[in-house]
Amino acid sequence: MSKKDFHEQTERAESVPAPAAHIDERFAEDVVRDVKRDFAERQRMRRPYELAWQLNMNFVMGNQYCGISPRGAIEQEDKYYFWQEKQVFNHIATIVDTRVSRLNRVRPRPIARPFGNSEADVNAAKLSTKILGSASERLRLGDAISRATVWSETCGTSFYKLSWDHAKEEAELSVCSPFEIYPDSNVTPSLEECASLIHAKVYSSADVKAIWGAEIVGETVKVFAIDGAQCVGGLGYDSVVPSVVQEAKNDQVLVIERYTKPTSEYPNGKLEIVAGSQLLYFGELPYRLGESGEFVYPFVRQMSIMQAGCFWGTSMVERVIPIQRAFNAVKNRKHEFLNRLSMGVLTVEDGSVDTDDLQEEGLSPGKILVYRQGSDKPSLMDGGSVPADFAGEEEQLLKEFITVSGVSEFARNSTTPTQVTSGVALQLIAEQDDIRLATSVDSIKSCIKRIAQFILRMYKQFVSGQKLMRFSDGQNTAEVFYFTGSDISSDDVVFETENELSDSLATRRSMLFDLLNAGVLADSDGKLSASAKSKILSLMGFGNWDAAQDVTQLHIARAARENVDAEHAEVLSVDDHALHIEEHTRCIIGADIDRGDKAYRDKLIAHVQEHKKYLTAKE
Repeated sequence: MSKKDFHEQTERAESVPAPAAHIDERFAEDVVRDVKRDFAERQRMRRPYELAWQLNMNFVMGNQYCGISPRGAIEQEDKYYFWQEKQVFNHIATIVDTRVSRLNRVRPRPIARPFGNSEADVNAAKLSTKILGSASERLRLGDAISRATVWSETCGTSFYKLSWDHAKEEAELSVCSPFEIYPDSNVTPSLEECASLIHAKVYSSADVKAIWGAEIVGETVKVFAIDGAQCVGGLGYDSVVPSVVQEAKNDQVLVIERYTKPTSEYPNGKLEIVAGSQLLYFGELPYRLGESGEFVYPFVRQMSIMQAGCFWGTSMVERVIPIQRAFNAVKNRKHEFLNRLSMGVLTVEDGSVDTDDLQEEGLSPGKILVYRQGSDKPSLMDGGSVPADFAGEEEQLLKEFITVSGVSEFARNSTTPTQVTSGVALQLIAEQDDIRLATSVDSIKSCIKRIAQFILRMYKQFVSGQKLMRFSDGQNTAEVFYFTGSDISSDDVVFETENELSDSLATRRSMLFDLLNAGVLADSDGKLSASAKSKILSLMGFGNWDAAQDVTQLHIARAARENVDAEHAEVLSVDDHALHIEEHTRCIIGADIDRGDKAYRDKLIAHVQEHKKYLTAKE
């Protein structure tokens, strides 16, 4: 497709709902053919990774007697003998559960950092933080991260997709499994470096009509699920997934979205959406999500463990599968040996007894065994005892689970290791578990930061008029505010805390108590100010704990409003003057007088003097 053709067709395209409706039919057919050919090639290239993901899912869900066959499919392994034990002793599931549970504690609160230290920059950053808080609550960001973490811990990689709902004027967030994403190369190290990216997802024909306004006949598509999330595996292949939950869904349409990043030929990138034989969308990339307003992919990648020079991450499941196979084999052979010892192996002379009767009933208690006169009477073979090698190998494999997975018995079983009684030693073990999760934690935090930036940039791009949002700080305080896209001047996102695994509510409270006992938080008179008490209660998770603190929060909020609007600030006799003076002084010291704030500062200083007069009169 030439640059001239692209621009000619784009100029005739509308933004929503179906910009491809006015494109030439022959041109649309060429685009559909090219996208489908490209998609089939990417399926073939990604096939080995997809098989590994399906194998991981089977092992997590307990179907551990399957493997990748030479013909490129997941196939079940049959028994060699009818008596053979093939039980599953699933340690992989507990390892994944433990890792996911610990990673679910990683929920840092993203806040916007001001561009400078002027009051305008600080207020703009506060507004951006409120927008992030409101959007995160509406999008249920925590639940989305939990779903994505299950996928990344099982398959190694998961994705988030940001989109904009023009009808609701809201940002939308969805979780994409790795089965839905097709990069142009599997050895591209980052998402941003991909020249193009395909997102393939199955929709119902009714959804396709509602979103793109196209009438497409649906087909029956097999999907499989994990933790409630559905995806299509093995598109175009006859793949066997024995234990993963499968479902044949009718009236489904495969929608292929191909994103092409901006180049010198296409400065705003390109997006083509194909379903069936129809072109649903053709145009430039829809979202300016780059740092300087560039058009970029609306996807964020999360990885469990990064692989050098590979687009896809790996998971701990893949590493412990050989250990799990060996552990199952040892346990089953051990049980077979025990069965021989308990049930016995009976030897009889040919023709001396009714062997059919013995095979059906065995040697039941009180059984009368009749054997031919003159023959040797039946006897049990000496099976010996269970070799000690079984117990030694089993113990060694349990240690290898810990060594390879990095999940200690302290974290997985909630039991202290043998011969470890020191509190310091237990703390070191807990820290070591956190260290092994550091890569996964960093990936989650990077995703949260990236999602927060994308959300702010979407609101900045699409909100032109006044928009109403509700913000709750989680401390029994809610606020309704208006904003426009131009009000968002800060998308530099940072986190309130650095290590959420160790910075739990219990450790935070313990640290605050230590600081209080040491007198670090008290003033020169050894007392705590009202604002200090309020902040301490908030940090400890109590928020507005009682009525006295409710009044303190109201005074702080009133002082903050007066900082913004010093022109109309009024001193009331019921004000907590000491608290107001503290809040106003903090604002005055942080004001940037070199940027035209001198008059504002002088008015605020005069306001502080009025508060001081009330304090002097009381004394």
